[in-house]
Amino acid sequence: MAVLTEEQSMLRDAARTWTQEKSPVSAFRKMRDANMPLGYDPAAFAEMAEMGWTGVIIPEAYGGSDFGYLSLGLILEETGRTLTASPILATALAATSAIILGGSDAQKEAWLPKIASGELVGTLAIDEGPHHRPQNVKTKAEKAGSGYKISGSKSFVLEGMAAGLFVVSARTSGAEGDAEGISLFLVPADAKGVTRKALKLADSRGAANVTFEGVEVGADALLGGEGKGGPLLEKTLDRARAGLSAEMLGSAVQAFETTLDYLKTRVQFGQVIGSFQALQHRAAKMFTDLELARSCVEAALTAIDNDSPDVPELVSLAKAKVGDTLHLVSNEMVQMHGGIGMTDAHDAGLYLKRARATEATFGNQAYHRDRYARIQGY
Repeated sequence: MAVLTEEQSMLRDAARTWTQEKSPVSAFRKMRDANMPLGYDPAAFAEMAEMGWTGVIIPEAYGGSDFGYLSLGLILEETGRTLTASPILATALAATSAIILGGSDAQKEAWLPKIASGELVGTLAIDEGPHHRPQNVKTKAEKAGSGYKISGSKSFVLEGMAAGLFVVSARTSGAEGDAEGISLFLVPADAKGVTRKALKLADSRGAANVTFEGVEVGADALLGGEGKGGPLLEKTLDRARAGLSAEMLGSAVQAFETTLDYLKTRVQFGQVIGSFQALQHRAAKMFTDLELARSCVEAALTAIDNDSPDVPELVSLAKAKVGDTLHLVSNEMVQMHGGIGMTDAHDAGLYLKRARATEATFGNQAYHRDRYARIQGY
């Protein structure tokens, strides 16, 4: 396990206290049943922003605390435990990373303070199909006057209905699938020609398909250099993947602990079911997988904070490992709870649905195993 600083320990403890008291799984269930249009409770998100969670990786000059990615990962892990729905991952991590890594001083000045305060939700509008393929970009950005005209559509945009700002990948040159020729743009959601359609997802979170029809933006909307967006996008996505891995770890840990409690209390055939050796073996397998997944996730987040050259492989390792682990633990949670685990009255189904959604987000296990192998030269 990573050795935490005193500030990080305090941050994690505060996040744990808040999520368990103010945002337990019952709060998520209530939000789902109320059919909240954004897929999260705006009042709860406002509290998170007040606690500074939206500014954890933002430099102090722009209203953040500059605590780093491991610190934000600790918060996301706690929100994952209670299935807390919020745009933290999309805005405070993914969109923020793109602006920090590729933005000019003027762009940072314009957007980061608003994200840090929670008044603006930003998100990545990257994928164009059902699978995560960031290089498969058909969306076009053509020169128009002193700026650009963007046309195309993006699918499964996280927090797409809540976002006030999209980080959009578009082709300024090259063909679909080329690593070269991708540019990133900052597009306000209220720009003329932007339309969005809400999606209903299995995990009841907020997402949308977003269409850009001849959306005109100035040259100041370009993030980084023209045609240089590919490497910037990968660096941004690696940060989003590491943060999502931390959230997935939290969900897996909580699913395991809930299941373990059940094994210790449920009596069948006159004895506690946790005394059956077959179930003990399955629990031991989950425990060791969780420990390994934690090491992978914390190594990836620490590598990002240290700006290590091996960030891409550590991130893919973490996302693949925690994906496999969460898949196993969420399945076992349903299985070991027996009949009640199959009902909506029990939380097992909520963890299972969230697990499947997060596994697919920013690349599933197969995607990251393949990427890891390619980075290693196989």
